[in-house]
Amino acid sequence: MSTQKAVRQHADEVEGSDALRVDAERAEQIVDALNTDLASTYVLYHQLKKHHWNVEGAEFNDIHVLLGEMAEEAEEFADELAERAQALGGVPVAGTDAISEHAAVDPEDEDVYDIRTSLRNDMAIYGDIIETLRDHVELAENLGDPTTAHLIRENLIEVEEAAHHLEHYLEDDTLVLESATQ
Repeated sequence: MSTQKAVRQHADEVEGSDALRVDAERAEQIVDALNTDLASTYVLYHQLKKHHWNVEGAEFNDIHVLLGEMAEEAEEFADELAERAQALGGVPVAGTDAISEHAAVDPEDEDVYDIRTSLRNDMAIYGDIIETLRDHVELAENLGDPTTAHLIRENLIEVEEAAHHLEHYLEDDTLVLESATQ
């Protein structure tokens, strides 16, 4: 294991990118937004995985698979956000303290809830992320960074679709019969 300790770039420094023609001042604002989205996406990812692991009941398999796929999509989006922040001369947020500090969403606590409550909590985080992503699309466009705006917009489509799917799972209509003892 290397004992080298030379810091190449501090986490709060944004250099900008000559290659992408984004100066440090604009890049700093965009990287800050990307890090907020990255941190929020990690919070979502971990909550989805928690629910994926703990789901039970008659619709276990369908919801288990759905939550696993949604977590994978969140992980892919997080990677895209981190790579874009780095390309703009920034340092992607990493580590639990930094994620907690930068996230625009709050996870539910460590307890395990019924699946309806869990999905409602997931939908709430998705809704908060949707609002933040919309703001960040506008910010990137206003700062002359159509590539970041496009990246966020493309993922916004997937985030909205995931939230919409959760909404369907939370509807009252179901083929599952309630127990006669309830």
